[in-house]
Amino acid sequence: MASLLQDRLTTDQDLLLMQEGMPMRKVRSKSWKKLRYFRLQNDGMTVWHARQARGSAKPSFSISDVETIRNGHDSELLRSLTEELPLEQGFTVVFHGRRSNLDLVANSVEEAQIWMRGLHLLVDLVTSMDHQERLDQWLSDWFQRGDKNQDGKMSFQEVQRLLHLMNVEMDQEYAFSLFQAADTSQSGTLEGEEFVEFYKALTKRAEVQELFESFSADGQKLTLLEFLDFLREEQKERDCTSELALELIDRYEPSDSGKLRHVLSMDGFLSYLCSKDGDIFNPACLPIYQDMTQPLNHYFICSSHNTYLVGDQLCGQSSVEGYIRALKRGCRCVEVDVWDGPSGEPVVYHGHTLTSRILFKDVVATVAQYAFQTSDYPVILSLETHCSWEQQQTMARHLTEILGEQLLSTTLDGVLPTQLPSPEELRRKILVKGKKLTLEEDLEYEEEEVEPGLEGEHESELVLESQFETESEPEPQEQNLQIKDKKKKSKTILCPALSSLVIYLKSVSFRSFTHSKKHYHFYEISSFSETKAKRLIKEAGNEFVQHNTWQLSRVYPSGLRTDSSNYNPQELWNAGCQMVAMNMQTAGLEMDICDGHFRQNGGCGYVLKPDFLRDNQSSFHPERPISPFKAQTLLIQVISGQQLPKLNKTKEGSIVDPLVKVQIFGVRLDTARQETNYVENNGFNPYWGQTLCFRVLVPELAMLRFVVMDYDWKSRNDFIGQYTLPWSCMQQGYRHIHLLSKDGISLCPASIFVYICIREGLEGDES
Repeated sequence: MASLLQDRLTTDQDLLLMQEGMPMRKVRSKSWKKLRYFRLQNDGMTVWHARQARGSAKPSFSISDVETIRNGHDSELLRSLTEELPLEQGFTVVFHGRRSNLDLVANSVEEAQIWMRGLHLLVDLVTSMDHQERLDQWLSDWFQRGDKNQDGKMSFQEVQRLLHLMNVEMDQEYAFSLFQAADTSQSGTLEGEEFVEFYKALTKRAEVQELFESFSADGQKLTLLEFLDFLREEQKERDCTSELALELIDRYEPSDSGKLRHVLSMDGFLSYLCSKDGDIFNPACLPIYQDMTQPLNHYFICSSHNTYLVGDQLCGQSSVEGYIRALKRGCRCVEVDVWDGPSGEPVVYHGHTLTSRILFKDVVATVAQYAFQTSDYPVILSLETHCSWEQQQTMARHLTEILGEQLLSTTLDGVLPTQLPSPEELRRKILVKGKKLTLEEDLEYEEEEVEPGLEGEHESELVLESQFETESEPEPQEQNLQIKDKKKKSKTILCPALSSLVIYLKSVSFRSFTHSKKHYHFYEISSFSETKAKRLIKEAGNEFVQHNTWQLSRVYPSGLRTDSSNYNPQELWNAGCQMVAMNMQTAGLEMDICDGHFRQNGGCGYVLKPDFLRDNQSSFHPERPISPFKAQTLLIQVISGQQLPKLNKTKEGSIVDPLVKVQIFGVRLDTARQETNYVENNGFNPYWGQTLCFRVLVPELAMLRFVVMDYDWKSRNDFIGQYTLPWSCMQQGYRHIHLLSKDGISLCPASIFVYICIREGLEGDES
């Protein structure tokens, strides 16, 4: 693929023009529009910019960081500048993770089209690269960085500097001997292929060579039978057939003669271990593999809190970009806080705060466009409506007109069923969750997920939840009257047109589990603050589990989290809560767990709950789990690391001292963490060879998180990379874990090599 990229760079007209460079306006805000000269570098992988046509340039972005390119009409920022800048000449570069978009305006429509076509082509080429091609490209990037004078050759002095950048501290004499061995032309410098050979010598992996030789009779190759033995014995591929082993040889053996002889060379073996088939995440769990025909309440549903915010809860920016990012990462429940806006148009923002405002109709249009780009399964619009009757009517009109047939506006079979429909039945449908008028038309508002911002969501929690502090049963009549009185003060009459769009997801207040069982229906849903939900789990965990077998629950972060921080969703999933809403704009451990959990099942945003969380007679208590759940023991040998990056720029001059931390999140008794020792001054190929042991009572709920840290004896260890996955999706045997950044972006080729062994029951550490 790298050669295909080079071929396109010399033949594609758009890419040739991009390499010459073009002036464009970089737009950051309505008042910030700077002329810059952008040029695609000769490697085809990076775009640089300069203030002047021939001025000193610096990197702008890498193609591997680009997710997609949008035209000017789809840019929220550029649309706000239509009077100043022509939309047809604008486009947006959208990056993976949480990096801000780059809005650019070219001098002509033709120049904008050149860049859009060229960038699309480059992104497609990079996306379709396999592991080896990515490694080749990564090497090419490093060669460019190391070749300081850009003459296409690297002296030993340049190689030494490059080794330091690559996290390698090596004896100078040994490094020079490798350099001389690779310098076959004896020119005193390394060129293209010579540098590749130098790299191969540098990355020779003794631990993999040893493993290969333990299964190979002659130490040179693995025969079909030897490879089959390895797959069955070590990789625990119990059902592996000769046909599957042949398929893997054909896929990973680089030499044609090896393929013909049905043997795997050392290079082919390493290629297999680094591939998806050798990954810790079971490839069988990557597509949609779960039963999608059960009622909605039987699934964990990927959910977002205050989806419109891309920053904090007090002064952050409200943007349709929040909805685009959430929906594209598989989120299936998005939140919309709607308030009266000017000119009769409802607006979306965090009420009574300084967050910016966006039009409700723009949010609905964005949801219509992006709802099903990642997943076909239903999207839930969680409406928090604070509008007047008139603007509620406008909301109903926008929902009906903009969403059209996507909007579920009647029960599926025209009659009221006895349970919620399934994700399969609701494919490509958008459901509205919100208040609904009762048949009695009493208009009494239930307790809402009230978030009045500066007045504080936590204030409403303290007012309302203090009444529940000592009891989970219904409150005394006097307290009920107090709460009802408080609600009446802020009561707004609900518009029938908006009410009629709420079909299966009617918001109701939660008073107690007994009250819900007695008075509520399966199509009604209650919202809980994290504080209240956690207290209920401790006080009545089994009742909460049973409640969630027939009704949906939504949990949202405390109003005290004004910085948009997150809680750990695991504790809420343990009780079967389906919609555990997250501040998706905030990276960290909590979002790693959420992303890892929903990485399975095609990333479709729905994960089937374990059977003991779907049984309405379940005896499961998340705080006190007992048999007959299948306890297991996990042994993890952390063997080695590969090409760990240096992410802390303030430590540019130092080499990392990596350690690996393994964390398990599940029921309280299963939550644990252990870590290896650190390896001094080696982020390139550190070796640990340490075994960690975990005993897990409820593996069906467990999540594993692998974190690589840079040890620092003076202060906190620095984060290098992580990978999080469900226990049920973990493969045994010798596996590579390909690390992700804080934002969940691949750090290819950074990985750690481990051996995984799962044993039934709880047993001693036999490491």
